[in-house]
Amino acid sequence: MNLNLRYKKADDTDIDFLLDLRMKTMNPHYETSGLSTDRETTLQRVLYQFEKADIIFLDNQPIGLLKVDRTFTNIEVLQLQIDPSQQGKGLGKMILSDILEEASLAGKTVSLSVLKTNKAQHLYTSLGFKIVGEDEYSYFMETERQ
Repeated sequence: MNLNLRYKKADDTDIDFLLDLRMKTMNPHYETSGLSTDRETTLQRVLYQFEKADIIFLDNQPIGLLKVDRTFTNIEVLQLQIDPSQQGKGLGKMILSDILEEASLAGKTVSLSVLKTNKAQHLYTSLGFKIVGEDEYSYFMETERQ
């Protein structure tokens, strides 16, 4: 798949885009889970570890968000959101495959959490993620260290 994806470090000028993206991609899952979807809560989720946020561009159009926390032994995918108009095209799979390859080369695990109501968990399972824990709302998943 030859897609023109690139990343740009998010800054304050991206907040409105990220709020809109978060509402489109996550609020339906939060509503189904009985979690808050008000603007202030959504903004706090956008600002969580904001220094690790990258805007995903496809053909020079912003289409998503990737937040990753890299440590010595692990790569944690904090947030991955793709605009609904771009979902189902293999973009998330491609992005996660790149992260998995990076982790494999570095001998790291990859971890993430996913709401139990989010169908993205099927993508994660197909890429080799296993459920290693859960709470009331989320599954905690990770890959084995290569």
